[in-house]
Amino acid sequence: MEGDIAQMGQFIGAGLASVGMGGAAIGVGTVAGNYLAGALRNPSAAASQTATLFIGIAFAEALGIFSFLVALLLMFAV
Repeated sequence: MEGDIAQMGQFIGAGLASVGMGGAAIGVGTVAGNYLAGALRNPSAAASQTATLFIGIAFAEALGIFSFLVALLLMFAV
């Protein structure tokens, strides 16, 4: 009985940690949307902002990967 409760807690914790992956998806959408809005307003400056776009996407995706790793650790290592 106690093992079932502990396993249930692991799965609930992993599910809550997975919410960060949805946050990363929202972050990537926000970064790309703001870049596109700026590029449409000023097309001549869009080429110089491409590196900033990729850096922002990389940071947002890194947070999603970290939350995925936390979920895996909660499920299999704890």
